[in-house]
Amino acid sequence: MSGRVGDLSPKQAEALDEFRERIGDVHDKLPIQSDHYLLRWLRARNFSINKAEAMLRKHVEFRKHMKVDSILEDWMPPEVIERYVSGGMCGYDRDGSPVWYDVIGPLDPKGLLMSASKQDFLRTKIRDSEFLRRECLRQSEKLEKPVEAITLIYDCEGLGMKHMYKPAVEAYGEILTMFEDNYPEGLKRVLVIKAPKIFPIAYNLIKHFLCEETRRKIIVVGSNWKDVLQKYVAPDQLPVAYGGLLVDPDGDPYCKSKIKYGGVVPKSYYIRESVKVQYDNFVTISRGSDLQLEYEILVRNCLLRWQFAGDGADIGFGIYMKTKAGVKQKVGDMQEVFPTTRYNAHLVPEDGSYTCEEPGIYVIRFDNTYSMLQSKKISFSVDVVLP
Repeated sequence: MSGRVGDLSPKQAEALDEFRERIGDVHDKLPIQSDHYLLRWLRARNFSINKAEAMLRKHVEFRKHMKVDSILEDWMPPEVIERYVSGGMCGYDRDGSPVWYDVIGPLDPKGLLMSASKQDFLRTKIRDSEFLRRECLRQSEKLEKPVEAITLIYDCEGLGMKHMYKPAVEAYGEILTMFEDNYPEGLKRVLVIKAPKIFPIAYNLIKHFLCEETRRKIIVVGSNWKDVLQKYVAPDQLPVAYGGLLVDPDGDPYCKSKIKYGGVVPKSYYIRESVKVQYDNFVTISRGSDLQLEYEILVRNCLLRWQFAGDGADIGFGIYMKTKAGVKQKVGDMQEVFPTTRYNAHLVPEDGSYTCEEPGIYVIRFDNTYSMLQSKKISFSVDVVLP
């Protein structure tokens, strides 16, 4: 049985009923409340109710923390991302699913990471994922059948050593993990075209971020890629540049009104070279250790603000709330309120804020426990703004 609505075994149907009951308290916080949607989480965890429930609850927190419900309306990527990150949606496959193109060759990974924060790239991919999720819903209503996943065309022409820039690989890995954790069963197939000899090396760098089911959906196409694409996408939905008949209104065969093709990022966008910040504190965090800073919040809805930059490599950053006052607590005993993430603050300075909804002792933590070889120099400023 496929594990989809209308094709469930008795055991799978029973698991769906129990799953629906268990997540009843967060059901109204989901972007879609249908059984089709709930089954995606169960299939992603092989119908393990406990694992699917844990995954879904983390997703609800993710949506709240990243403000996903309004990201399409309330947030726009920085100009450098809009202009120099390639890719886009163009047309639909033969089943009516959206087709997204990732165009790798023109990307300038180092230039992009010098010009925008890793979190901006993560938010951009969340925004793209939400756009595609809504497009699938529109197609479902239009075609009167469930459309739940997309076809991804991965154009590898021009893939080279510049794309294996270590911070870029790490950032891409985090984006893949985000997609796997929060948009399960969102990919129907991945068609890799124009792959150069270096492709297996590049794939080995990122494949461990992909679950086994996603790996099985990857199809590396040979020199007959234009014919293969037409097997999945009708010619009138496929740009001329990709072997189809579709052009832009001005006749452009690359459909650049829908697919961005990136390019080299001008150094005028580089943030580190153009933004000079005066920091209040300078510390060195030893290898394998962390730095914890306590801030007492006396009234609700105070704003905890920060700026920091690093030297040499990335650094972890997160915020916790102590559960017992007056005693030193281990990280695992505190409540994590702002999830710890590794930031490329050595490339682009970071800044942000967190609204402290409850009074208490908040702990800002710079985390270098994962680095066994390298100490990190951090410059930072933190302040508390009253409501």
